[in-house]
Amino acid sequence: MPVIEMRGIKREYRMEAKTSFRSKKNGSQAVVVRALRGVDFFAEEGEFISVMGPSGSGKSTLMNILGCLDKPTEGTYTLDGIETSTSSSDVFAYIRNRKIGFVFQSFNLLARTTALENVELPLFYRRAAKNESRQNPSVRKEIAVKTLKDVGLDGRMDHFPSQLSGGQQQRVAIARAMVNDPAFILADEPTGNLDTGMTLEIMGLFQQLNDMGKTIVMVTHEPELACYTKRIITLRDGMLVSDKTVEDRRSAQDDLIKWNKSHTLLTGEE
Repeated sequence: MPVIEMRGIKREYRMEAKTSFRSKKNGSQAVVVRALRGVDFFAEEGEFISVMGPSGSGKSTLMNILGCLDKPTEGTYTLDGIETSTSSSDVFAYIRNRKIGFVFQSFNLLARTTALENVELPLFYRRAAKNESRQNPSVRKEIAVKTLKDVGLDGRMDHFPSQLSGGQQQRVAIARAMVNDPAFILADEPTGNLDTGMTLEIMGLFQQLNDMGKTIVMVTHEPELACYTKRIITLRDGMLVSDKTVEDRRSAQDDLIKWNKSHTLLTGEE
């Protein structure tokens, strides 16, 4: 069974448009914006997929539906066996907390809490499934500590976001996304605020997590980042126009080593 199964997804927005003065007596008219026009999209467990497309292609709308932040006007979206299209708000909240790990461009960490506390937060608000008891504080801390170690931050757990580099902050955000062991990670331009070296570090981390079996969907407008994923889907005018396997997948770790060498030569550092 696919982790993500979308069939015939359409999303339309109706906006009231004022008519001209001459036709004022006819009142306002509804303008329909068709953001998605029947998208079929499937993702199996362990895939690493990038979503690409120009501005206005429907990437953000698709991401909102994937993240259960919005519902389609038409079509079905099944996530890890749960049909979301007709789900209640409570089920939506459960899905967002337990089934999806969100990673944002701007990190969205709480400034006055440590890295460990930021990662613990989804566990604190964890929505229990049926016949599942609530986790106690010691268990939450143990899980958060392990997750931070998995992203290479075992020595930065007590640091506040302001004491961390951009790449380290994004590692905390990725750990926070992983801590509830979601069905998939949804990353929205996750390296948009990072320099080249930190970008390669984060893409290398995503590749490592994917090698461990994590399913990742990444929205990006940068083709060079899409080359680190396994599959690229492209949207245009609300339609999925391309779905290709990455034939010559690059290693972010190898590229980081090369970049560090060239950077050292340019700066004259030893």
